[in-house]
Amino acid sequence: MSRNRSSSSFVFPCTKVRKVSENALPSSLKAVEDQLKICGHKRDIDVLELFLSKKELTEVIDLSRFKKLRYLWLHHNKLHGISFLTRNYCLTELYLNNNAIFEIEGLHNLPSLNILLLHHNELTNIDATMKELKGMQNLRSLSLYQNPLSQYNLYRLYIIFHLPGLELLDRKQITEKERRYMITIFDHKKAHVIQSVAFGKRVDASWNPKLPIKQKRVKKPPSDFAFGDNVDKTLFDDPEDAVFVRSTKRSLMTFISMNWNTVLTRSEKYDQKKKSSAAEMLMISLR
Repeated sequence: MSRNRSSSSFVFPCTKVRKVSENALPSSLKAVEDQLKICGHKRDIDVLELFLSKKELTEVIDLSRFKKLRYLWLHHNKLHGISFLTRNYCLTELYLNNNAIFEIEGLHNLPSLNILLLHHNELTNIDATMKELKGMQNLRSLSLYQNPLSQYNLYRLYIIFHLPGLELLDRKQITEKERRYMITIFDHKKAHVIQSVAFGKRVDASWNPKLPIKQKRVKKPPSDFAFGDNVDKTLFDDPEDAVFVRSTKRSLMTFISMNWNTVLTRSEKYDQKKKSSAAEMLMISLR
């Protein structure tokens, strides 16, 4: 008797879950069909947008039949995942906020995505989330606030680091200051390279006296153009030459000292055969 009870109690929950899942799909199918009737679409290829928000949906039918779908509203439902989005390659705006989503596996299949709203969900793994998003070259606007992962100390800078093309994060514009700060924290090698940049370009400051500097004259500046007194008036055709000359000038260090080899000693001063000559100065230049 105990065995029968245990087996029946084990099977029953699985049957219950299956029944809930089977009931969820028809409700999403009905919601989709209702939208098609409202918009008057008779062919799937004509469907460019679907408004399925606030439908109490826990699951959604596969939407790959809508090849040209570009805008999809699914906010304020009870979704847990996004497995229904597999071949919607034209989708550019996706609104999934205010659900119960705990993973976004499969989102990398949407290369055209430009706007993605995922705030007010249950996302906890920031690394898994970035793994799905970092391949999206067209993503410009993203919202992830009010998720457990947003409690991470460097959450905002971490997102900016993995998504350099992003312009708007959590409804706030990403600033250049944040991008510079992000580089110093997560990309030390790039930060070192940036510090060695002059005029926005890397410069090889090693000195080679045999290397000629191409100093080509270009068109004369306007008559009303005035140079500052401390500005080099030489004009270069190639900006690289100007950068190189500027770097060598700024890095030049000069020391002047007495050349003691040319100074007579006490005994040499009284030696009549030794001709006296003026001491020489020695100039040492270092780069």
